[in-house]
Amino acid sequence: MTRRVLVVDDDPLLREVAKASLEMVGGWEVLTASSGAEAVEVALREHPDAMLLDVMMPGQDGPSTLVELRTDASTRDLPVIFLTAKAGGEGRDEWKNTDASGVIGKPFDPMTLSAEVSRLLGW
Repeated sequence: MTRRVLVVDDDPLLREVAKASLEMVGGWEVLTASSGAEAVEVALREHPDAMLLDVMMPGQDGPSTLVELRTDASTRDLPVIFLTAKAGGEGRDEWKNTDASGVIGKPFDPMTLSAEVSRLLGW
């Protein structure tokens, strides 16, 4: 079964590296979005199996995006993994009490990203 993953980050290079990594190493189909608002639109339209969501983005940040996803029945149970450069430090209080499936620090290793996602989601 091919997994469909939505990668959300305001950094176009990071989106492309994550997309290439998950497609080539993981063998998954990857959708992308550059903002929280776009992420919600894509998730509602495409129904991905999981989402990698940047914590810090201009406008609607990752935690706010997750709250919005949880208000719609079709995305309420979507597994979300936060991507953040602050995985162990400052800013953690903003998202540590969410129902996110896990956190992956940036920068991540493209060769192990799909394995880390699989581990966090029990795939």
